[in-house]
Amino acid sequence: SYFGDKSSCVENSSTLNLTRSSSVRGLNSTCIGKTPLSSSRSVCRSHTPLMGYSVTSSSAVSAHTVASVIVAVVEGRGLARGEVGMASIDLKNPEVILSQFADNTTYAKVITKLKILTPLEIIMSNTACDAGNTTKLFSLITEHFKNVTFTTVQRKYFNETKGLEYIEQLCASEFSTIFMEVQSKYYCLAAAAALLKYVEFIQNSVYAPKSLKVRFQGSEKTAMIDSSSAQNLELVINNRDSRNGHTLFGVLNYTKTPGGSRRLRSNILEPLVDAETINMRLDCVQELLQDEELFFGLQAVISKFLDTEQLLSVLVQIPKQDTVKTAESKITNLIYLKHTLELVEPLKAALRSCNTPLLKAYYNSLDDTRFGIILEKITTVINDDTRYTKGCLSMRTQKCYAVKPNINEFLDIARRTYTEIVDDIAGMITQLAEKYNLPMKTSFSSARGFFIQMNVDCSALPNGQLPSEFTKITKMKNTYSFTSADLIKMNERCQESLREIYHMTYLIVCKLLNEVYEHIHCLYKLSDIVSMLDMLLSFAHACTLSDYVRPEFTDTLAIKQGWHPILEKIAMEKPVSNNTYLTEGNNFVIITGPNMSGKSTYLKQIALCQIMAQIGSYVPAEYCSFRIAEQIFTRIGMDDDIETNASTFMKEMKEITYIVQNANDKSLIIIDELGRGTSAEEGIGICYAACEYLLNLKAYTLFATHFLELCHIDALYPNVENYHFEVQHVRSSAGNKEKIAYTYTLSKGYTEEKNYGLKAAEVSSLPSSVILDAKEITNHIAKQILDRQKSTPEMMKQRAVYHLAMRLVQTARNSQLDPDSLRVYLKGLKKKYEASCPAPGQNDEQ
Repeated sequence: SYFGDKSSCVENSSTLNLTRSSSVRGLNSTCIGKTPLSSSRSVCRSHTPLMGYSVTSSSAVSAHTVASVIVAVVEGRGLARGEVGMASIDLKNPEVILSQFADNTTYAKVITKLKILTPLEIIMSNTACDAGNTTKLFSLITEHFKNVTFTTVQRKYFNETKGLEYIEQLCASEFSTIFMEVQSKYYCLAAAAALLKYVEFIQNSVYAPKSLKVRFQGSEKTAMIDSSSAQNLELVINNRDSRNGHTLFGVLNYTKTPGGSRRLRSNILEPLVDAETINMRLDCVQELLQDEELFFGLQAVISKFLDTEQLLSVLVQIPKQDTVKTAESKITNLIYLKHTLELVEPLKAALRSCNTPLLKAYYNSLDDTRFGIILEKITTVINDDTRYTKGCLSMRTQKCYAVKPNINEFLDIARRTYTEIVDDIAGMITQLAEKYNLPMKTSFSSARGFFIQMNVDCSALPNGQLPSEFTKITKMKNTYSFTSADLIKMNERCQESLREIYHMTYLIVCKLLNEVYEHIHCLYKLSDIVSMLDMLLSFAHACTLSDYVRPEFTDTLAIKQGWHPILEKIAMEKPVSNNTYLTEGNNFVIITGPNMSGKSTYLKQIALCQIMAQIGSYVPAEYCSFRIAEQIFTRIGMDDDIETNASTFMKEMKEITYIVQNANDKSLIIIDELGRGTSAEEGIGICYAACEYLLNLKAYTLFATHFLELCHIDALYPNVENYHFEVQHVRSSAGNKEKIAYTYTLSKGYTEEKNYGLKAAEVSSLPSSVILDAKEITNHIAKQILDRQKSTPEMMKQRAVYHLAMRLVQTARNSQLDPDSLRVYLKGLKKKYEASCPAPGQNDEQ
């Protein structure tokens, strides 16, 4: 992160004496230094949340991003139980997000929202966590977020009137429509009150009035992907190795700014459900792909932006005490602000010739006069050539000479003194070099200040040692670093004059910032535009590396020759591609096939393609059409969970219960094996019953199974389709052994493979007597089962009628054929119908 000097933090938790400032008196002042933690869990941590805080991978955050979000959660009591209010603020991005929604007893929405936020700390009221009668919500959250700090705050701080006052006071005028939305949403206002009070307390600073962006986020604008699905599909974290980039995020992430990558991550976890918005994004990606000049022009500008959101966050906080550190930080941030504003014109120039509505809208937003006004105010005080540079010494020089000369005489004098001291240091080191005839040169580091460095072989030194006046000697290979008593004194004088310079510059900067505050809201727009453009450029970039196609949105899920995007990245070549076809009439697909034939990969591929389409990216296929999914559920994997004391079977049951309780007609459901953790009869029973339940929904379901008995459900339900993965048998030249060759291609019907589990067992060097015995028993059982299942002509006729009706409805809705082609298509349908109806004669014989 660029903002190394986090001034607004309390450096040392021991200074957090709660009774110091009257504004936080009584925030549970029983425990000095930390508000009491829930149920005697002592979590010791110093309050410097911005100082690189490590978070374990279990809390669904990619290893590179550091958690910096604080969330307050409050739940209604009595009859309002289940109504949950949440407020969150990212310490690196000054945006308060409020949400309030009704949740069922599993609290799935709350847990999912929290998993997406990956909080650093969760605040709840002390009444929810009283030992002895903790609420269900509290125990669920603590179970899911074991590595997150919990802080309890007295219930009186969750005060909705106070919350509304806070928002009126801090919300930037541009976002004031929020009042209409949240006026009657008491729970999220209560959460906001506790949150803002707490953040100002731990950050030891207050937010400038009318400076925050506040928005209300219900739970209906985005598709819901629960946390276990996000984990199964490896959306942002690879399950084998959390540092590995083989995830959907890794495949699409070519972003150049921290804001862009944050935006991409949250979009992947919460895809859009509004076709119009998605198509606007797709239009942009299409234009970026067609217009190379636009693509490279934009990319060049975007990559120069720093973390705008974090910059804003530091600018709108007013520290409660002034220290050298806060001064230095404010000056740095002003330089960053100037750097950022100077990029607005180049960004406009890059967007000038664009055609798509969204890019045009961004171009027009950049026409805001306030960018110019702020920059003009800055340039009256700050030198034109002051800018963000890499390296601590050059940045220090930039800060020293940031303010123009002749604005403050004392500042000019202090600078002259500083320059003289730096020159003296350089002169002194040159003299020392001549005196001892050694190749010494001046070096600088932020920790040591100025020191001497030289590259020399040990043998070149007299007696192999440095002269005695040098101290603090360190040696790396042939490089010596050291200092002398005089140099240390000079460094102190240098620091002293720097402090003076910073103090005077700080006063000028603060005055300048106060004039700028009223215009600062345009930066929210800017950071929004930059992160969005960054994400769209990233999508376009991903398309150029592989031949993706633009998705369409209809009521059909049709993918022609689609493949798995992450697998392609791992294998470095294009995987075997397959078709997918689901409509309202065939909304349930059962997939069979031997072990390792590609079932799980195929299922995950469909979910990943669906998510890619809904965030506005192109999709790995030759053609694709999707029905927008409001929820995506998966039940994949065969592991037990020792932490929550759930066996494999129990875990399966919990997951399928969650799906059955929450799925609706607009869901996409992916089930990779079910009922495997118990006996075969019960397993088939559970599978069959779950299938029948899901068949009554209009949800699109793909179900992979090894229970071939399940395939016969299509005799009862015409909306079931059976598919299987083909394998070929190859005789090895050496002996009479048969080998299986996997083709990874999907075909209609269920698998003809018999006893493929036994074949897999044969390869694994089980004793042959055991395998022969197993074959015999299997054949005996299979014969009994097969005698009971036959399909009647009546059923076949009903099925044919159903399919014909569904095809006709679909054609009436979506067809874009001209009359002649339509006639041909309908004739084809008629033939198909006649072919699949049993002839009457056949019927009589039977």
